[in-house]
Amino acid sequence: MVAPVLVFVLLGHVPVVLLLALLGMLYLTALDVRDEDVDLQVKVWWFLLVLLFNVLGFLAEKAWVLNRRQRRRSEKNPHARR
Repeated sequence: MVAPVLVFVLLGHVPVVLLLALLGMLYLTALDVRDEDVDLQVKVWWFLLVLLFNVLGFLAEKAWVLNRRQRRRSEKNPHARR
């Protein structure tokens, strides 16, 4: 289990599919956080989290964005049914 990871670390060779998947997640993260009304530091933090933790970071960022948008919607219309 460790040997394949060591190949990535020591040789710096990453399969093209994995690199494209990571770039896609970073692009989608950038699209998500650009519309959020937060500091640049928070946006960069999410970008770096996705860069470091890949899929888990991307899922955490998606959950954060969806939670913020749902809260914003409920604050605009406090009498809406949940």
